[in-house]
Parts: sequence; structure tokens; C-alpha cells
Amino acid sequence: MTIVRTSAVAERLDGHQFLSLHALESLVAVLPVRDENGMAKIIPFGGETRNLITSQARRRAERTLSREKANAGEGALAGYTMGIRTREWALLTAEALRGLGWEEQDALPVAKAVLEGVGLKFGDKERTRNLTKVLLFAPEDAGAKLAEYLAANRDGVVSWAGEFEEARKAAETAKARSKGKRRAAAADEDTLPVEVEEAADTAIPTLPKAVRAAVLAALAPRDAIDIALYGRFLAEIADSPNVDGAVMTGPAFTVHAAAQIDDFYSAADDSKIRRKANALDYLDAADDAGAGMTGYQSLISGTFYRYAALDRVQLRVNLMAGGLSAEKADEAAVAAERQFVEAFVDAMPAAKKNTTASTGSLPKLVLAFDGKRPFNYSAVFEDPIDEQADGGASLAAATRLLKHHRLVTRKRSDIAGGRVLTYDLGIQDLLDELAAQGALAAAEADTAEELTAP
Repeated sequence: MTIVRTSAVAERLDGHQFLSLHALESLVAVLPVRDENGMAKIIPFGGETRNLITSQARRRAERTLSREKANAGEGALAGYTMGIRTREWALLTAEALRGLGWEEQDALPVAKAVLEGVGLKFGDKERTRNLTKVLLFAPEDAGAKLAEYLAANRDGVVSWAGEFEEARKAAETAKARSKGKRRAAAADEDTLPVEVEEAADTAIPTLPKAVRAAVLAALAPRDAIDIALYGRFLAEIADSPNVDGAVMTGPAFTVHAAAQIDDFYSAADDSKIRRKANALDYLDAADDAGAGMTGYQSLISGTFYRYAALDRVQLRVNLMAGGLSAEKADEAAVAAERQFVEAFVDAMPAAKKNTTASTGSLPKLVLAFDGKRPFNYSAVFEDPIDEQADGGASLAAATRLLKHHRLVTRKRSDIAGGRVLTYDLGIQDLLDELAAQGALAAAEADTAEELTAP
């Protein structure tokens, strides 16, 4: 059925299956993403080391921006269901159960038990014992949906949860006893090796089919737009539906050799400064000299190229699989595309945002076009751009990108000219010049909304 549906959707889109998005942005003294040592991420390419902003960081920034706008009743996705990726589904379900009149001693244990019953595992430490070991991307109302079912079937669910907890404790006790016997046998040198493993006397009861179905239904992607866009993979629950995302995102990298510094900083201690300012003796003032704290942070600058693509067919298939009709899926997909493009233009990873103001940045250039396949132009910048080039790196990069796009559109029939948007005066002059020469393959857009297909 899915193959037939996919073919029908692809035929309806008639060669416009993929939307390719390309952006150039210049960032100054920022650190949007860092490695395990707190340093800027880098990648070798074209014989030079480039600064890198990972696709994961970009996707999260875009996804959260879209969700926040939708939940605030703003933007193209206002009123649509959105998802949330968290380890706190037991806590969220318990909170909803308490709102339905359950006591804490029943709410959280039952919520944990039914989630464990479908295959999810919880943390082993005190601070993680109520958190699943993996992040689970599900509709924001999944906890409330599950709580409604549990409350409607309270007696049976509470009874099963009690049996489940007793059986699990018995199994853990048997396992600990068996482990102790193995250690004792290993420590006794006069005793021949013997098998001391003991099976748990009590089998852990299986979650009733109806309850399992209700849990899976609550956690299912349903019509959550961002899950349809970005996908979901959940290996812990074998029969939970996974979603192949409709969005493909490449990491952003500098079009030139990496530029970064280890920035030394010092932080003042307000109490020390106050005492020094009010000191009546120069010796007392000297005792309060020096910074309260010092350290280093890595900061990067440069012009970055980034790329993403949207599979319009996959998006519609995902939405229909979530229960929407073909007509409603089309409406939701158009809204999702508009918001996705806006997020691609506006979203920025929030790391160090308060000390670098990185989230106030706008791209220098955005190029969007349709095609029968996605087109990634990363290789255009294999030869690093000279940052001392006339007009700067961003203008040189824009010139190279636009000329490459014109070359590709001349030689391939599975790509459209598309639309181009700039927020830069120098690049605006370049667009005007190329348009006057008839060398601009894309039409100019004045807003991010105009970047989507007409």
C-alpha cells in the first residue's frame, strides 16, 4: 500500500519532489557547537582545515524554532500537532495521571511499569531512575493520551503493575543471589568449578495486549508535523512505527581555511571589587586584587556554506501514515514546507548565544530550487576561497555558487532555476549585475516565504 501511495504522490508533484536549499552565512566570534573538549569542531576538506557546524545542531535549532512558533499560535504550523524529544515520558504521564486524580505513589510506578512493559529501559542511577535510557521523539500530548487510557482502565492496570514490580524484584533478588554464589565459588580454591546460576522463580508478566496497543498508539508519530519532517528511529520497541524523515541536512563548513582563536577571559568577583572600592588601607585593597575567575574559550569566524533538502513525497507519505487524508496531508505539507524554509533561514544553534549574540545572524544568501532529485553543492567549495579576495569571502562564495547553479541548470533537465534571497548589499549588487547580463539562473525573492514553490 505504501508503494502505491508513494507513486501516486510522486506523480502528483510532477518532477518537483525535492526542494534543495543552500545558504551562505558569515559568523564572527561565535561557538555554535563544540567537541567533547569544548573546542570548535573542524573537518579537513580541499587540502585545508575548515570550521564545522554539525547537521545535528542545525536540525535541532530548526525543529525547536518551528515547535515554539507553532505552540505560540504563530507561523504556518499554528494549530498543528508537534512533537517533543525527551527521556521524561514516565514523568509526563505521571503528571497527567495526577491531574486525573491519581496519587503520586500510584501514578509514577504505573507509568514506568507500562513503558517498561513495551520494551523501554530506565536509568540505573538515582537521578536517572525515572528517565528512559534513550530519547523518545513522540507527539507532545503522548503522556496525556496514555494517562487517559490508564485512568479509564485503572483497576486492571494497577493490578498488573503490582505483579510486574513484585516479579521484577524477585528476579533481581535471584540474580544477585546467583552472582554472590559465583563469587564465592571463584574465591574457594579447593572447590572444583560448579554451575551456580539460578533462574528466577518468577517470570515477569507480559503487558496485556490492549494496554500495549494503547501505549504504542500514544507514542506513535500520528500527525506530529516535526516527526514527519525529521523522522524517528526507536529500536527499543520492535513494533513501534519508525519514520523515515523527509528532511536531509548537511553540516555547515567554512568556504575558506578555518579561522579560530582561544579567547582568554576573566570574570570579576563583585564582593572583592566592593571591598577594594571601600578599603581604607592600600594593603587591604591589595589583598583583593586579581580576577575572580579566568579561563579560555574557543571562538570561530568565517563564511559558512550549508545545505538541506526536503523530500515532498516522503513528507506527504509520513503525514498520511499518521492518519491524515491525502487532501489534509497536502495542506499540512505545504504549511510544513513554509515553516521549514523559514527555520532554515532564521534558526541558529543557541550555544554561547548570550556571549556571542550568534542567534541574531542572518544568512548572506539563500538559494532554493526544485528538482527530481536533491542537489548538494558542497563540492563547489573544495578549492578554498581566498579571504583576501576582492569584496571578501562571502561575495566570492556567492559568485561561485550562483555560477555553478547556472552551469548545472544548463546541463540538466531534472532541476529548476529556483529562487534566490539575499540580506547583503554587496550580494544584492551581484544579483543585479548577473540579472542584467542574463547570467542569473534563479528568480529573486524578497521574503523567505517566496523561496518555497509557487
